Amino acid sequence: MAAAMARAGPRRGPCYRLAGAAGGRPGLGGGRAAAGWSRSAPGGEVQYCAELVRKRDYEGFLCSLLLPAESRTSAFALRAFNVELAQIKDSITQKTTGFMRMQFWREAVEDIYCDNPPHQPVATELWRAVKRHKLTKMWFMKIIDEREKNLDDRAYRNIQELEAYAENTQSALLYLTLEMLGVRDIHADHAASHIGKAQGIVTCLRATPYHSRRQKVFLPMDICMLHGVSQEDFIRGKQEKNVRDVIYDIASQAHIHLEHVALDDYLCNMRKVDFNIFHPSLQKRSTLLPLHLYIRSWKKTY
Repeated sequence: MAAAMARAGPRRGPCYRLAGAAGGRPGLGGGRAAAGWSRSAPGGEVQYCAELVRKRDYEGFLCSLLLPAESRTSAFALRAFNVELAQIKDSITQKTTGFMRMQFWREAVEDIYCDNPPHQPVATELWRAVKRHKLTKMWFMKIIDEREKNLDDRAYRNIQELEAYAENTQSALLYLTLEMLGVRDIHADHAASHIGKAQGIVTCLRATPYHSRRQKVFLPMDICMLHGVSQEDFIRGKQEKNVRDVIYDIASQAHIHLEHVALDDYLCNMRKVDFNIFHPSLQKRSTLLPLHLYIRSWKKTY
């Protein structure tokens, strides 16, 4: 697989400090929560990352808890990094601000690989994870680059474009997780690629009601056009058959990549409501998810 072959040793970039990073510009990289964080607090970075993931990526938080204890803190760091980038798009009103925040993280990763991380809790813990597991810088940069391109508020032109975004974000995060666990195997990478693409598609579907309330639709345009569905139909929350057919086609693509993991639960629930993406049951967090994940971990079935 090309992804595995590309995984060489970390590429060293120029060693430079972020302007003002040590002097307290946490708003660029960590928001208000980071402003009250203190590096001197025992375990402060780990606690900050774990809490950020728990609040913003609950399923990722639960999955991280099932990892070996020696890898758990690094998993929280990786997930927290992903959360920091993911929430930039929804927290800005001007794209210029988004570019500035992405640049903060791009420079932060460069500094991390120069053993000079900025004074920010996620960056500090990420530096420890990189040192501990020899993680490949390329995957971090791919995630940043792809999320920066995604700052444009436009729908995906086709399902392939959505899959490419998922590969460079969700799959790249899984490649880093495999490295963190000491797994460098082409077959594992192949599975991670499919899992990441499925996860990206499912995430796009799950976020549709939220984005629709904000007058935005990101579903692939080619599938919408195939069924004669407009963005306005989703914004108005229409539930006609052609709208559900769009969701069915997109969900089917996720199912092609993945059949038996945690994501399949959401796809099964969607089938139960006939692919009505706006059904209230799809907006609720599963209270039994921790138990289901624990049982699957115990049975080693994912």
